[in-house]
Amino acid sequence: MNGKVIFFDIDGTLLDHNKQIPNSTRTVIQQLKDEGHHVAIATGRAPFMFEDLRKELGIQTFVSFNGQYVVFEGEVIYRNPLKTETLEHLLAYASEVKHPLVFMSEDSMMATMDNHPYIEESMGTLKFPHPISNPDFYKDHEIFQTLLFCKGGEEERYQHYQDLTIIRWHDLSTDILPFGGSKAEGIKQLMTRLNIDKDDIYAFGDGLNDLEMIEFVGTGVAMGNAVPSLKEVADYVTKAVDMDGISHGLKHLGLIK
Repeated sequence: MNGKVIFFDIDGTLLDHNKQIPNSTRTVIQQLKDEGHHVAIATGRAPFMFEDLRKELGIQTFVSFNGQYVVFEGEVIYRNPLKTETLEHLLAYASEVKHPLVFMSEDSMMATMDNHPYIEESMGTLKFPHPISNPDFYKDHEIFQTLLFCKGGEEERYQHYQDLTIIRWHDLSTDILPFGGSKAEGIKQLMTRLNIDKDDIYAFGDGLNDLEMIEFVGTGVAMGNAVPSLKEVADYVTKAVDMDGISHGLKHLGLIK
């Protein structure tokens, strides 16, 4: 394929801290497409959580659930759900220590507890309400990511689950993925489909769940508002999301004029 492939994280990258798309970002996304580049999203969100964003920006290729569910031009090309047996054990242990979970499928999510303040607060930062409760949701749905709600450091209680990867995204919440799961793994699936070289892939991100992606791609860009550890591994650190960081970064890299 011609052109480069540019992946964008959502929260803190495409969306500012008010969950709005900066006007400059809308403009440069269209410029990238006009100049023959391929624009994609790489996010920890479930597909149903950013459908409106995809429509608004005209993006149909994405890596979701931190790499566990990959879509190319509207076609699902990779699915890597969590094992039902593992989720059963996880639910039993989390219930024992009184930590709520949210099970996430490709089109919906369900909580294991009603009206929990940790769920309310952390999901609220994404502009989503507390999911309704259905602890058995995992039994008859493919679950690609589970959210564990606990205070910082308490996720260490779950280290005995060697087939899981746990990544914190909020003071009160972590993502739970199949072991080794990451946005980088999802991008590898698209590389195979598109038959492209890693040097032709760029990525922008700001969080801990972007580390593997930023390290893996040919050119990794950390937003100015990124966590320090991401800035350390990035090839370039652009301005913050609310200071036209995407536009600034793309121009610096010569991807747009």
